Amino acid sequence: MTIRNLDHLFRPSSVAVIGASAKAHSVGATVLRNLLKGPFTGAVMAVNPKYQTLEGIPVYASVKALPQAPDLAVICTPPGTVPRLIAELGERGTKAAIVLTAGLSRTEDGRGRTLATAMLDAAKPYLLRIVGPNCVGILVPGIGLNASFAHTHALPGKLAFVSQSGALTTAVLDWATSKGIGFSHFISMGDGADVDFGDVIDYLASDVGTSAILLYIESIRSARKFMSAARAAARNKPVVVVKAGRVAEGARAAASHTGALAGADDVYEAAIRRAGMLRVASTDELFNAVETLARARPEMGENLVIMTNGGGAGVMATDALIQGGGKLASLSEQTITRLRESLPATASLDNPVDIVGDAPVERYVTALQALMDDPGTGAVLFIHAPTAIVPSIEIATAVLPIVRQSSRNVFTSWLGGDSVEPARRLFHEAGVPTYDTPEQAVRAFLQVVDYRRNQELLMETPPSVPQHFTPDTATAAAVIKAAQAEGRTILNEPESKIILAAYGIPVVEARIARTADEAAWIATELGLPVALKILSPDITHKSDVGGVSLNLGAAEEVRLAAKMMEQRLRALQPGSRLSGFTVQRMVPLTSGAVELIVGAATDPVFGPVVLFGHGGTAVEAIADRAIGLPPLNPNLAKELVYRTRVARLLDGYRNRPPANREAINMALVQTSQLVCDLPQVREVDINPLLADEHGVVALDARIVIAPGGGTDHDRLAIKPYPQELEETVVWDGAPVLLRPIRPEDETQYNAFLMALTPQDMHFRFFGTVRQLAHSQLARLTQIDYDREMAFVAIGHDAAGQEHILGTVQAMGDPDNIAAEFAIAVRSGIQGHGLGGVLLTKVIDYCRWRGTVELVGEVLTENERMLTLAKALGFRIQHKQAERGVMRVALTL
Repeated sequence: MTIRNLDHLFRPSSVAVIGASAKAHSVGATVLRNLLKGPFTGAVMAVNPKYQTLEGIPVYASVKALPQAPDLAVICTPPGTVPRLIAELGERGTKAAIVLTAGLSRTEDGRGRTLATAMLDAAKPYLLRIVGPNCVGILVPGIGLNASFAHTHALPGKLAFVSQSGALTTAVLDWATSKGIGFSHFISMGDGADVDFGDVIDYLASDVGTSAILLYIESIRSARKFMSAARAAARNKPVVVVKAGRVAEGARAAASHTGALAGADDVYEAAIRRAGMLRVASTDELFNAVETLARARPEMGENLVIMTNGGGAGVMATDALIQGGGKLASLSEQTITRLRESLPATASLDNPVDIVGDAPVERYVTALQALMDDPGTGAVLFIHAPTAIVPSIEIATAVLPIVRQSSRNVFTSWLGGDSVEPARRLFHEAGVPTYDTPEQAVRAFLQVVDYRRNQELLMETPPSVPQHFTPDTATAAAVIKAAQAEGRTILNEPESKIILAAYGIPVVEARIARTADEAAWIATELGLPVALKILSPDITHKSDVGGVSLNLGAAEEVRLAAKMMEQRLRALQPGSRLSGFTVQRMVPLTSGAVELIVGAATDPVFGPVVLFGHGGTAVEAIADRAIGLPPLNPNLAKELVYRTRVARLLDGYRNRPPANREAINMALVQTSQLVCDLPQVREVDINPLLADEHGVVALDARIVIAPGGGTDHDRLAIKPYPQELEETVVWDGAPVLLRPIRPEDETQYNAFLMALTPQDMHFRFFGTVRQLAHSQLARLTQIDYDREMAFVAIGHDAAGQEHILGTVQAMGDPDNIAAEFAIAVRSGIQGHGLGGVLLTKVIDYCRWRGTVELVGEVLTENERMLTLAKALGFRIQHKQAERGVMRVALTL
């Protein structure tokens, strides 16, 4: 993860246009004019050997001829010239470039490299960062920078827009300008050969001038880098996404357009959800969603109450809510009684509540207050159609104080035009989400619900070591190793079930019979009745070739069924190999048993994913499934189940008892752990997984493995909580737990900081800090363990309550050359060696990780820290004498 030198890209003090031109409507001419005509105050230089001057400024013949090294270069020259220009800019000291030129990925140089690769090779020695190629450029309105060939400037604002599509970039810019929408950054990514979504998101996450990040994504290359940055950013500000390529045809178009492989849409959906972002369907919704999220209050339930003065509008809103997967709130008897006392007999007291078109102001106030007071109300949708009874502005003026005073979220839809515009404007200016139609308001409500759910998923940190079961990894690995030794990549059913059982997933024993006679003998030994299945490495769906027979109650039935299976296989797929048959006892089905599918697959972009859905032979036709990214814990598994239609069957109905949800969730967690632990596993298919009130059992299973090995967690898009780094030490005569920090530590961490003396806070944060905001605390406690590490020392007070005694963190650079550390120990217990324990812990971690050097900044007056650093072997150097800052460094 790197934001190295991105300041030169987004806040340059000087810009050079390479390939500046006088040719009307050319890219070089447009970029130069945009830079000069905007309010950018930095130096603007032009390079082109054909000209002496352009737009009233001197033109230089080459990069070497420039009077100074520009912070940022914009390259508008033909593809073949780009690698050489990048090398020349790097030699001059330039740290950032925007390559507008297209075609670099399709053209090779004389050494067989694509020009894009040659460009990156030229930039690498100088750490020169590149946006593009094949992009429109970037705009930073706050500093007046328009380093693009866009047809218009961007208005200043606090939204950042990042797009892979150049055409969409200019279209959105034009639309936003016409609407008066401003931006902190407007960025066209193009091919993203160097600076990608991960880099830009990471930069914008810490930019104080950006309140929300809007993304148009066609494809992602580095999944872990993207997820790491997105999860960090989403903890601090809304990140809203339009992901193109929802259908197969669109996905193919996106891949051919960007030159990158587009993953399956449901996997992207799972990744966006897990990262705490919000996905919307269009660019219109993109901007509407940002405004909605900004106006919505933090606390909001998921049940909606609809109040309207017209029944038709209420029905339309209800249809939109239910079709969108939302829920109507159930009103309490007390609320219904209040409504009955204040509303006419013609009113509808059920949700949606229709107060009738002749309602005076008082009826609006009374009804809305009653609905606000109902404990089952999550949010209220207030719909008003204009009538001749009372002006809309009078109604708005009367109910607005109720809306302001309530903790409930209120969404409003003032139907109509000029007659309701004053009311709509009043609510808008008051910060109340207001929409033209009920459907738009419902969609906004559902977006907020989705966003809140996704934010909850973001807080989940599954451990690397399972807490609820102990897998027999050695047995599972031995099965895989044996199959690999035979050159097989598909495990048969008994082998697959051995692995599932090793991870605690209940299975029905399956034994292999090589012949029909052996199948009959095994059936008798197991106990009748049995299920018989064909065993072939070439058959994925056994039932498609008549390869499954159930409830065979006699040995002769088994023998006959096996012979008929073999005949059918020869007739339907004569080239298929027959390895034999599997025999297993029939599982007696309870009346409430549901067939599920639990599995895992390997996405080409995001790596392993876990699948849950409605199982059985018609699984593809039913197409009821949800996708999640491992690692999973019980909460994440529960959410995965919740997103399927079959979840309603699992709740039970009529005389059917509910299924054992805990057992289902655990099967998902176990499957997730399996693919996390065993990198050779590429696919897992448990279908059906039978679930009833007693638990679950895998009736059939199939596992696909890679022919070679793999690395432990490298495939995972999200690194799990590294539980293996937890360690208990004895300090000052008492046990102290050293462990990585977790999101739920925020309250304790805040208490720890509040207990520090002003001097200790100054030593830690290099300034006067009284209290950190939630966003700052989130940044310190909700870390991505792939990007950085923070350890806390946990002790107990006299009452046995946990509290943080000290903390140390280290953040590495993108090349893992250097990591910068920061440390703090609770005031009053310093000088007893805890600082040394923590610093040694992070030194050992960085050394294990392969970091070359651990560095830190220490204030000169912080003598205790300087003494500790020297004792542990750090070199101490002056860094900024005027600020009294010392640099300490330890070669690892």
